[in-house]
Amino acid sequence: MPPKVKPVPAKAGQAQTYSKTPSRQRRPQKQQPAPLTDRLKRLFTSLCAQVDGGHFTNAIRTCNKILRLDPSDRDALRTKLFLLLQTEQYDTALALIAEINEQSLFERTYALYRLQREEDAAQVLKEIKNSGKEPEQRGAMHLEAQLSYRQGSYQSSLDIYNELLETADPSSDEHADILTNLSASQSHQNFITTAFMQAMSRLPSSIASTLESAPPPLLSQPASILASVEEPTKKPEVVETKKKLRTKRVPKGVIPGASPPPDPERWLKKSERTSYTQGKKRRGAAGGATQGATVGAESGPVSAGASHGGKTGGKGKGGKKK
Repeated sequence: MPPKVKPVPAKAGQAQTYSKTPSRQRRPQKQQPAPLTDRLKRLFTSLCAQVDGGHFTNAIRTCNKILRLDPSDRDALRTKLFLLLQTEQYDTALALIAEINEQSLFERTYALYRLQREEDAAQVLKEIKNSGKEPEQRGAMHLEAQLSYRQGSYQSSLDIYNELLETADPSSDEHADILTNLSASQSHQNFITTAFMQAMSRLPSSIASTLESAPPPLLSQPASILASVEEPTKKPEVVETKKKLRTKRVPKGVIPGASPPPDPERWLKKSERTSYTQGKKRRGAAGGATQGATVGAESGPVSAGASHGGKTGGKGKGGKKK
């Protein structure tokens, strides 16, 4: 459809002309995308705010946006690896380490330790020790102590924690964590060396001999050896007790078992009950006269005075005075 032509008002002495501009407004042109550097700057600003605020899930999404624009950005890759470990996505973290072809020995050891792959974690710990990198040595010592504690080498764990405690700052969070782990390792080591033997000496001889001769239980199927020695306990007999009727629910003046039961039709209308009977009609109900009734011919003529309300000797309408 051709555009409408609007007339343009002509000036004095000129002929009227018509404009060919369409009546509809032109659509605004699309804005050009911002430069790559500006977009990356905005995304990194959002990423820093999300990490500081603890919004790790949203921060991972921001890292993915940055990597779509620049897949080789090392800062975004390292940040994403840190966030994956913080959100306990250890399999994804290991896949990212293998994808970027970076050693990241400490991060890989930590992910293997949390996935309970102790043998693989121990091999990577050896690589960290042989590398001689100072920043990773202290973190590797923490991981080695925790790995020894999990494997039952409590004395080795104690030695590592004592070594770390000597060089830790007393006002730091690391110092408090070391003391906690040191106490746990010390308690387990004391139980193995002294407390276990003291507990064995307190047991009866029959149970102690059974424990000493029995093989150790399997880790996958833990079994209690004491259960086979002790006599099976009898199940307590269940005594059936009759529930007592609550006194609060009994109406006042009613004795349970002695008072007659209530009428089952007490919730019905009286007219709907079986014991309801219709009352007798009143006598002579239809014998009275109604208003305006006339007396029959047998009763005789009615006087004119009686027909006017019993007034006699009065003045009639339009009557004359005597």
